[in-house]
Amino acid sequence: MRNILYIVAIVLVIVWATGFFAYSAGYLIHLLLVIALISILLGIIKRKDF
Repeated sequence: MRNILYIVAIVLVIVWATGFFAYSAGYLIHLLLVIALISILLGIIKRKDF
């Protein structure tokens, strides 16, 4: 499950970067970045055993 989370996060960051530098798509691109960052944080939090 962690691998899928990281793959989704990486894909979203790539899509965000492409959209950010190629053309202006408004808030949708930034929403993808936020989703990617949340996915990465969830993966880091779930990996630690508290």
